Amino acid sequence: MANENTPNKKPKVNPYWIYGIIIAAFISIQLFSGSFGGQNGNVTTPSQFFDYLEQGNVEKVEIVNKREARVYLTKEAQQLEQHKKSKPNSLFPSVTPPPNYRFEIGDLQNFENNFQNTKEDNNLSTQLTFETEQNVWGDFLLTLLPFILIIGVWIFIMRRMSAGGGGGAGGQIFNIGKSKAKLFDEKSDTKTSFKDVAGLEGAKEEVQEIVDFLKYPEKYTSLGGKIPKGALLVGPPGTGKTLLAKAVAGEAKVPFFSLSGSDFVEMFVGVGASRVRDLFKQAKEKSPSIIFIDEIDAIGRARGKNNFSGSNDERENTLNQLLTEMDGFGTNTNVIVLAATNRADVLDSALMRAGRFDRQIYVDLPDVRERKEIFEVHIRPLKKDEKLDVNFLARQTPGFSGADIANVCNEAALIAARKGKKAVNKQDFLDAVDRIIGGLEKKNKIITPEEKRAVAFHEAGHATVSWMLEHAAPLVKVTIVPRGRSLGAAWYLPEERLIVRPEQMLDEMCAAMGGRAAEKVIFDKISTGALSDLEKVTKQARAMVTIYGLSDKVGNLTYYDSSGQNEYGFTKPYSEQTAEVIDKEISAIIEEQYQRAIKILEDNKDKLTELAEVLLEKEVIFKDNLEKIFGKRPFEKDLLLAEEEE
Repeated sequence: MANENTPNKKPKVNPYWIYGIIIAAFISIQLFSGSFGGQNGNVTTPSQFFDYLEQGNVEKVEIVNKREARVYLTKEAQQLEQHKKSKPNSLFPSVTPPPNYRFEIGDLQNFENNFQNTKEDNNLSTQLTFETEQNVWGDFLLTLLPFILIIGVWIFIMRRMSAGGGGGAGGQIFNIGKSKAKLFDEKSDTKTSFKDVAGLEGAKEEVQEIVDFLKYPEKYTSLGGKIPKGALLVGPPGTGKTLLAKAVAGEAKVPFFSLSGSDFVEMFVGVGASRVRDLFKQAKEKSPSIIFIDEIDAIGRARGKNNFSGSNDERENTLNQLLTEMDGFGTNTNVIVLAATNRADVLDSALMRAGRFDRQIYVDLPDVRERKEIFEVHIRPLKKDEKLDVNFLARQTPGFSGADIANVCNEAALIAARKGKKAVNKQDFLDAVDRIIGGLEKKNKIITPEEKRAVAFHEAGHATVSWMLEHAAPLVKVTIVPRGRSLGAAWYLPEERLIVRPEQMLDEMCAAMGGRAAEKVIFDKISTGALSDLEKVTKQARAMVTIYGLSDKVGNLTYYDSSGQNEYGFTKPYSEQTAEVIDKEISAIIEEQYQRAIKILEDNKDKLTELAEVLLEKEVIFKDNLEKIFGKRPFEKDLLLAEEEE
């Protein structure tokens, strides 16, 4: 019995071989048609021909197409020594005997006159005949060639159109309307599971439930429930929205289509809607399945009544098609759509309604416990020091997203390698945080002693004011080594708050103004070095007045539009009189905190000067140096350690 696994060794017939054989046959016919028609013969010259003619060796001359003469010798002449080589040896049988010689005649009239004169002078009986020959096969080929080309191009185009039915739309012009979604392959693609997603417990539970819907639908539908149509992952950049989707792709045992919102956008009209149709067609054919659209705000922005951009409504057509496919007249419930965005406020309300995206899963920045879990995931492949405290690293990085933490771990490994270490230790991680937040140290930057002294007092002013205020974040480290675009930087210990009170915001603003206040108190001059402080303080004051309603003069009003619908409006949501009140209130809040900072520094001028001198000497000072000068901080709390650039 033959082995079933024995491969079939019969050669496969390639259609291109047949095309090649046909073309070779046509070329052969064209090349060898002269041999079949007797067009061979030795080449000679007109002068030699007339010598042979005078000698009586020529029996007949054929003029072919008025340009070539074919010479046939008499039988006696063919036996002569000089003409033995002219005897033709044809490879193929021929009805008519081939000529002995041939040559180009040039001008036909002159040739005829010379021939007649020679014939009469030598009393010859040589015949002169005229023939017109046509290359039948060549003419036939030339006639068919345009039709062959047209049919060939048509077949090529049809084959391309039929071959482009899958998801690989690529750049082919006939596949332009096909979906560009990538189908996740468990075997070839890197599998990410929920174990690789640290933190995000609430979001993971909801996403795991979606996977459970598709694995065991009877468990939910048996009670009369319906599987959700879609889930929207919302959150700041770098918090792990796409990572969650990768985990779903790795965990779900169903087809997973992944693409970006910009994949629907093309320069041709109607392509976006066509790709949406094709995407859902493929997903329904493989249902139950999951579609993941990353950065959905590229096509899901709110539809406006007026089109100020002046472009066509191609994006709106794409969105309309997506709305129809998700919950239209003829949809089914076997396809779940996952989407991710960090701009949920600009999405169309029709897209956000129940029945389309039934669930909105908010993926927030991780807290200290979740940061510890994220660190443990990213530290796993590193050769780390055994004494490394992950809890300490988690407390060092409030406000960091998962992507930021991954960057810190990678940067720490690079710093350790640069220093020639065998393991990554605590100091490498601290240097990595400094590098990411403040930028690269520029120790060779040219700075005058006067400028350096001004920077030292500026940073010492921040440190002093923040140490003296209850709600300001106390300082961890101050440096006057230039980093990035800043000449100095300060790292603080902010408290992670869920709600912020006015006194807390005012203390933070006062601490931010401490730098400029120190310049005023010590030098009685101010400089441009407080730009970032002023920007931060102005934003905070404007938020207090116009967003949070924390101003007594403006009252409990907010001009913040969380829906984002008024993004392109040309009118202010308040009158000119209110605008004046807002401007005056913002200026008054900032000026009050500035004067408050000046008073604190004047009361502690000797300590401020001492701190600045230490900073000038060491360039970097820590919390311990402040405690030596100011004593124990009176408002000490169990704060979470973090770092933040000035």
